[in-house]
Amino acid sequence: MRFCAEENIDDKREKLVKTHFVKRLAPLFDFYVDDAFATAHRSQPSIAGLPELLPSAAGRLMEKELDAVSTLLEEPKRPCVYSLGGSKVEDKIPVIENILSRGKADKVLLGGVPAKLFLQAREVTTKINVEEIRDFKQFLDRAKTLTQKYREHIEVPLDLAYEDKEGKRVDQPVTSTRIEDEALDIGSKTLEKYSGIVRGAATTVANGPLGVFERNGFDKGTKKLLESMAESNGYTVIGGGHLVGLASIQGIEDRFSHVSTAGGAMLSLLSGQSLPGVDALVRAAMRLRTANPAA
Repeated sequence: MRFCAEENIDDKREKLVKTHFVKRLAPLFDFYVDDAFATAHRSQPSIAGLPELLPSAAGRLMEKELDAVSTLLEEPKRPCVYSLGGSKVEDKIPVIENILSRGKADKVLLGGVPAKLFLQAREVTTKINVEEIRDFKQFLDRAKTLTQKYREHIEVPLDLAYEDKEGKRVDQPVTSTRIEDEALDIGSKTLEKYSGIVRGAATTVANGPLGVFERNGFDKGTKKLLESMAESNGYTVIGGGHLVGLASIQGIEDRFSHVSTAGGAMLSLLSGQSLPGVDALVRAAMRLRTANPAA
């Protein structure tokens, strides 16, 4: 279905039900079951259109994913720690704003591009590719506001790892004047601090690698974080293709409380947004109850 041209439409449900895709497929089926949590944040015909015309339900995986995220957003066991990295700040900033404003996190550990953004918010000069971040100034201003409000809850790197002329890893304090190169990972001191926080947490959530883990020697931070989570006795959740893939390579994916199949959908929920795919299932359930109150 995802190869159909109309599946690229992302619009309101009123328009989705009028697509040829939905109008031709809906009459052929008696029920619709959505088990694709990873695409639930998209408002596309197969996700938010078909459930408007068919009796619909969530699949077992969808149910499991929603239960896991609900646990995080309602009453997570404390202390609750989030590790957020990767290259995108546009999907991490809303998460930080939501979980801290609602008091659902005790610590947020930053790596990757989000760490560099928050270092700049603290007036620590780091090299960051501004051109790759849409509306950079807006996100920098939001990072400054978050730093002012929740400084003690947001952990930024103490040191960063760079590649020297021989291609080897070199750790430098963030106060260093070495900014001509782009940092590729969190440094060893930061890693030690982050690992200690994770080991003492009752709940840990991780999304996004802490560095450029594809580069030899710069996967240290992300691997150690995953190992610390795997060794934890707390409730542990990882999401996003990069982290899940690396955990699989390390052979520890079965040692987490929950391994999410999604990146974007998980982050959307954690940032307080509703998911079009889930909203469509809720409306379908309400229609069923209205039509059959005894159901």
